[in-house]
Amino acid sequence: MNIYDIAKKAGMSISTVSRVLNHKTNVTPTTRKKIEAILKEYNYSPNAIARGLVSNSMETIAVLTVDIRVPHYAKQAYTVEQAFSSLGYNVLVCNTGGKLNETKKYMKMLSEKQIDGVVLVGSVFNDICKDPEIVTYLKNLPVVTANGKVNLPLSYSVLVDDSMGISLAVDYLYKKGHRNIAYVKDLNTDSANRKEQGFYSAMKSHGCTATEENILKTSYGFKGGQEAANLILSHSPRYSAAVFGEDLTAIGAIKTFQKAGLQIPDDIAITGYNDSEYTTICSPELTSIDNKPELVGQCCVQLLVNMIAGKTDNASIVIQPELKIRESA
Repeated sequence: MNIYDIAKKAGMSISTVSRVLNHKTNVTPTTRKKIEAILKEYNYSPNAIARGLVSNSMETIAVLTVDIRVPHYAKQAYTVEQAFSSLGYNVLVCNTGGKLNETKKYMKMLSEKQIDGVVLVGSVFNDICKDPEIVTYLKNLPVVTANGKVNLPLSYSVLVDDSMGISLAVDYLYKKGHRNIAYVKDLNTDSANRKEQGFYSAMKSHGCTATEENILKTSYGFKGGQEAANLILSHSPRYSAAVFGEDLTAIGAIKTFQKAGLQIPDDIAITGYNDSEYTTICSPELTSIDNKPELVGQCCVQLLVNMIAGKTDNASIVIQPELKIRESA
């Protein structure tokens, strides 16, 4: 019997069995006990060469992201990939599209390999990782989630305070004299919900009216921004400012306002979110919230490295975003 047979018998991944064999600490007590019982039952004792081969082949990290085309997801995934590559790991980057079936497909593939740990990029995985099949794949692996929080035995999070980020935008607009402000919500994720709550809280703190009427829902991207702009143009009285949950959506709105003859920010002030490259190539340049994607990626790497090394004094991290003031507000 070899390590593959042991893993199959235990219903675990090969990497989990290897961590038990190599006396790693990042294994749950229940899992360790089950594997050790099977090892004892079959009197399994790997020779030094086999153990070395397994150990060498295990130096692999998986990065699952929502959409690699989106700049802040791309920055986080790239930061993680580069850091682990520099540490000698192989890195598998999987673009799931935020879809459960795609995630399952990648999880099945990864379960057949020897993975040391997983980084999940995006709060969409909060819901995806509630699926029993996904939980089975991940429950014995170290997992770090970028800007999300999953309920798994060996998991930590690196969160951005998105509520604070939107509050920073509202605070700034209030100081500039704006009172009738709209919030444009273009995604339906935990991160987007935190942003929406930040808008309500900030408006309330300034004594400004904020109801569901102030929340304009649209799709993500340039076209979604155009749709949001048309909603704003049809609203009476017209909003003097609009806070957008994503940069690209904000830029779509700016273009539509300009076609309608409005001046930015004189007729309407606009803020975005993510501080992406889009902010400086549009005109006027977009005021935005920097949610520190590179720092998020770096913190994910450090947490996962500590977990793989068996350190037990880990803790989830919350990163504070920053307002970047430009011409649009």
